[in-house]
Amino acid sequence: MASERLRFHLDEHIAHSVATALRRYGIDVSTTTEVGLRQADDLAHLAFTRREGRVIVTHDADFLRYHAQGVEHAGIAYCKKDARTTGQMIEILRLMYEIMTIEEMKNTVEYL
Repeated sequence: MASERLRFHLDEHIAHSVATALRRYGIDVSTTTEVGLRQADDLAHLAFTRREGRVIVTHDADFLRYHAQGVEHAGIAYCKKDARTTGQMIEILRLMYEIMTIEEMKNTVEYL
């Protein structure tokens, strides 16, 4: 049985160019604005991504706190603001897409 490919959800502070680039590679990506979560609280984002089976891509360290508190999630890809260029983020997310499954990311944090 084939494992399901990763799908991503970009929080509102991630550059839209990341979504555009990942989509060019055929990767399923949603953005905060597209799904109507702009200015929603972090728990609403986690509920959406858990329900949709999407890894949230974020610069927001609050998600790390929720993870540490045991809040269930479909996966968090965390990148400290300005720690990576947009191009580096795209390449790391592409690599994650190629080698990881939704099941492997469940309740896991990957640091970009």
